[in-house]
Amino acid sequence: MRSSKRQDPSTRARVVTLVDYLTLAGGAERLALQLATRLDPERFESILCVSRFPLSRATGLRHSDVRALDVLERAHVRFLPLRRRRKVEIAPWVRLERFLRRERVDVLHTHKFGSNVWGMLTGSLARVPVLVAHEHTWSYQGQPLRRFLDRELVARGADRFIAVSLEDQRRMTEVERIPPRRTLFIPNGIVAPPPPSGHDVRAELGIEAGTAVAGIVGMLRAQKAHGVLLRALALLARDWPQLTLLVAGDGPEQGALEALARELHVGERVRFLGDRTDIPDVLAALDLAVCCSDFEGSPLAVMEYMDAALPIVATTVGGVPDLIEPGVHGLLVPAQDPAALAEAIATVLRDPDRAKAMGARARERRRSEFDIDVQVRRVEDLYRELLGARAARGADGRRRG
Repeated sequence: MRSSKRQDPSTRARVVTLVDYLTLAGGAERLALQLATRLDPERFESILCVSRFPLSRATGLRHSDVRALDVLERAHVRFLPLRRRRKVEIAPWVRLERFLRRERVDVLHTHKFGSNVWGMLTGSLARVPVLVAHEHTWSYQGQPLRRFLDRELVARGADRFIAVSLEDQRRMTEVERIPPRRTLFIPNGIVAPPPPSGHDVRAELGIEAGTAVAGIVGMLRAQKAHGVLLRALALLARDWPQLTLLVAGDGPEQGALEALARELHVGERVRFLGDRTDIPDVLAALDLAVCCSDFEGSPLAVMEYMDAALPIVATTVGGVPDLIEPGVHGLLVPAQDPAALAEAIATVLRDPDRAKAMGARARERRRSEFDIDVQVRRVEDLYRELLGARAARGADGRRRG
């Protein structure tokens, strides 16, 4: 059972944010970092705990990981690396449990399935007063063991189970059969991106003036379905032979995607840019942006496209329809349908005036509805509400599974 330690809502609360990786490359990881570093320091003492982290900067850190560490250091947020190496490894979680007890942590906020599971176990053993779980995305298909653990361990252990989209919240209750009262929808937000520096990415890449350019930003992993976009590009070859695709990001699928591009005879029209630090400049080089994922929560990359005033072609998955209204901010297509994706891209390219209007509306919506500071305030309010309720109930009022 968790502690009856009373937390006065007027005092500074100690919060540990738990996530597997410290990086700016993944949306969930970036969001966890931003939440941890943007909590109001007058009301919260923030600590970021990363279960999988190299022993030093020289051990396996990518550019995005180093940038994430710099963000953490500039924010003066305490950092707790657990140095977990294997999926099932008890010693790191023992160290975390001891830390939570010793530091008398008030809130443990976990992100994504693995951290949610281990965090609920560790936080309960350490008698942390408030536990919050945060699911960023998954397909909700198959994986009966995962559904069981989400329902019987994570949802029962957490004071709230946060969903990043209305669709994810619906699936939590209808697919996983989690009681609705345990879930909470908090929309994602992003930090307002800096304006483009003026660096001409088209010139850098040798793309001729007047060439149509599409782009996609994100890690190269199976969920993102880059292969579907490559197949759509091949279908567009007859009517748009010069259409060029920029792919920003790296990941385990890069080799296979490069091979597929060659197989489809579009290799010369695809530029794999790797991990870029100048995403605003990359987006400024595009005529439209694409999200072709098989499943999503509430993708931060799409919000970045919106802020760049780009027309967007995206798949109708997860929380994407919460961001993009078809015909207003962009076009939506079914997942795993290269023909539909190709036709939507062609539709945008055929009507530049309409595309520009959709991009302008997308920017306006992002800036009014999906801002990181709005999300952080909602999370802070949740912490204070749960801490106040815990203090008021005392030992006899603790919620049981």
